[in-house]
Amino acid sequence: MANKPSVFSLRIASQRGVALITVMLIVALCSIIAAQMTTRLHTQMQRSMNISFNQQAYWYALGAEEFTKRVLMKAFKDEPEVTHLEQIWAEEATTFPVDFGEITGEITDLQSCLNLNALHPHAKTKNESANGVSNKRSGGGKANPPSRASKSASDKQLPAATVLEGLIVNLNIDGVGNFEAEAMVNALTDWLDDNDMITGAGGAEDNDYAAREFPYLAANSYLASVNELRLIEHFSPAIILALTPYVCVLPQNSQHLININTLDAEKPELLQALLDSSLGDAQEILNARDSSGYDNLDDFYQLPELSKINLAKWQKAQFVVDSQYFKLKASARFNNSYFAMSSIMKVNESKQIQVISRTIGRN
Repeated sequence: MANKPSVFSLRIASQRGVALITVMLIVALCSIIAAQMTTRLHTQMQRSMNISFNQQAYWYALGAEEFTKRVLMKAFKDEPEVTHLEQIWAEEATTFPVDFGEITGEITDLQSCLNLNALHPHAKTKNESANGVSNKRSGGGKANPPSRASKSASDKQLPAATVLEGLIVNLNIDGVGNFEAEAMVNALTDWLDDNDMITGAGGAEDNDYAAREFPYLAANSYLASVNELRLIEHFSPAIILALTPYVCVLPQNSQHLININTLDAEKPELLQALLDSSLGDAQEILNARDSSGYDNLDDFYQLPELSKINLAKWQKAQFVVDSQYFKLKASARFNNSYFAMSSIMKVNESKQIQVISRTIGRN
């Protein structure tokens, strides 16, 4: 008969089993920790690579900005007194291949659109525009005393306000007529001015915006972007979408000067509002323009197509044949990273290019 195992041997066998389980638990725990460390290390490496790729895409976009400066400088070196659509800057969006990616850029003239900041109180009135008088509030020196004729309400209006109202009507947006257009202009004027007095029947100030479900206050300053219209009373998404191709924003600038050489011939509604003419007359005037535009304004005013339109002095003062402000929409791709940027550039008197605004993002 076999001998039965002793209690001591059973204890040793039991301890060996516990030790084996403990070792297996430790190995499993180490494996989990190692897996987590590997995952975190991989995540950190990927994050570092993404940051590096994004930074490279950013520098590619800045390279597009520098290239744009050279393009503009070359254009104005060849033709310093005129800006038109046959110059090298006016090409459509162009894509350049680079190492592990590409750069795309498009330059547009910001004086071929209506500057919404021209409705700011610092802008020239119709009378001041007609007489070449600088507005005292804009820092242009002391204004000459206005004549009796300039005291009329019409002469004290801003040209851009009249043009914007006409443009909104010309776009034939459903449910928008003269009354609605005037209300939008009044609301935008109140958004820009620095007082709390309502302009006209359609104006809106702090009390109107503070009473909303998500309250806020009027900016009482210049617009920073066309997208800011979404915050202003009466401007619906449909209206903003219709206006966007025709309007723009010059940062901290109430200038209202339109380059007749760079107006889009496929969007005659803006010229229609500038001239207060019919759509057909505006289209004829744009079609009569030579591809290289006009060397001076006299050539434009002597157009036979323009002879049937009786322009006031303030309307003539809206037009120029050269531009100072341009916008670059640049995008860069490096590996799987994408970067988009919009830069607004100003051409100074010495034909040097200065970046005055830079916005990150697609808009």
